[in-house]
Amino acid sequence: MKIYVGNLSFDTSEAALRDAFGEYGEIEEAVIITDRETGRSRGFGFITMPDDAQAKAAIEAMNGQALDGRTLNVNEARPKTAGGRKGERW
Repeated sequence: MKIYVGNLSFDTSEAALRDAFGEYGEIEEAVIITDRETGRSRGFGFITMPDDAQAKAAIEAMNGQALDGRTLNVNEARPKTAGGRKGERW
């Protein structure tokens, strides 16, 4: 299951994210999304956990918790929607 983690501090590392969620089960992947141009964190990321029960436990436990001074917004990731980029006209 893929988990969305929002409201991350710009200083949070993928290792810190992995450690925080690793208490709840195996982590396949921990990714912080960065700006293409600057390489700076965009303030959100994703955790992928192979076990859905562990992932749900992690969501329940971590939503609203503090990490690096920020209160996390954690939920099941929604599929990416298809569509154009902002500002495009057809």
